[in-house]
Amino acid sequence: MRLKRYAALSALSALLLFTATAVCLQFARDDLDWVRATLSLYLHGPHGLLLRTAYCVLAAGIAVLALALYLDMQGRARRSLPLALFCTAGLGLTTVAVGDSWLPEHAPLLAPLVHGLAAQAAFLCVTVAMLVQAWCFGRDARWHGRHRLAWWWAWLAFAGLWLHVLWRGSPRGLGQKLVIALVVGWLAWAAMRLWRQARSNG
Repeated sequence: MRLKRYAALSALSALLLFTATAVCLQFARDDLDWVRATLSLYLHGPHGLLLRTAYCVLAAGIAVLALALYLDMQGRARRSLPLALFCTAGLGLTTVAVGDSWLPEHAPLLAPLVHGLAAQAAFLCVTVAMLVQAWCFGRDARWHGRHRLAWWWAWLAFAGLWLHVLWRGSPRGLGQKLVIALVVGWLAWAAMRLWRQARSNG
């Protein structure tokens, strides 16, 4: 149980660090319009390295949380698919962060393709992973009471992602950041529930 508490706190710390960094940059970067500018634009220019580092920390936090949830599930609720999807999302985030560090300078034609594929894979994998994990919650007696909230929250994030993708006339920055907020909020909620559960079980 102590290991689960540490894992949950580590994941929660990573999520909070990423959130704090992203929010602070909305005020620090007065050269970008936060409504129109997607978060990816903040990866370059002033404080870009800070955000790229936060991306990598977030990726590690997602992987830690995914593994902790996988080990916490019991019986038929334990499925490897959400673990694989969460880890793939983390890999996509890391690819975005690392690729944007040197690809634009050394391979300017390849950089947009790598960034686009990695970012899209990260978004799609994490939202689908949330749906599958929420489904798993419904099959674990200890999590069953939280299943409905997790399920509809995950669907909201999934629908928000596709609305952002398909509605090209929407404010791109605001739409993307709302989806990110839904995803990070869901992950933070899951980490907090895992920590409380592990603490109550001693």
